[in-house]
Amino acid sequence: MLENYYLQPNDLLKLIFRLFLALLIGAIIGIERELRRKPAGLRTHMLVSFGSAIFVVIPLQIISLESYPEIIGRVIQGIAAGVGFLGAGEIFRESSQQSQRLEIHGLTSAAAIWVSSALGIAAGCGLWQLGLIGAIITFVILNFFKRFENN
Repeated sequence: MLENYYLQPNDLLKLIFRLFLALLIGAIIGIERELRRKPAGLRTHMLVSFGSAIFVVIPLQIISLESYPEIIGRVIQGIAAGVGFLGAGEIFRESSQQSQRLEIHGLTSAAAIWVSSALGIAAGCGLWQLGLIGAIITFVILNFFKRFENN
């Protein structure tokens, strides 16, 4: 089973496919954010997804996962923690505007960044169906479920 996810260092086509898939996934989510004129838009989501894929692809190419199966789990934990800081920055930036009452803004943008990262991890691991389906579902959630929220 692990042989499906492991990348040979000279397997350029699989590498390119995974990285471009991560960019596509980030673009699907980022376009919706861009259309809504959110600060974290197309480029941000593409870069978060792309970067997450790169962080996962590196150990897939340089180590034997059969010898070190916990490595990918550690990489994913590190990505999740790092992306959490990006999300916190988005929430803090949105919430620091002058207002008479305490308001929290940017939670959806922070969640979209977090999901972009997770889907980039899926793309980096070669789980292209999960990545694309997840991106489409995320786009639907961001685009169509806004009308059910109380503003």
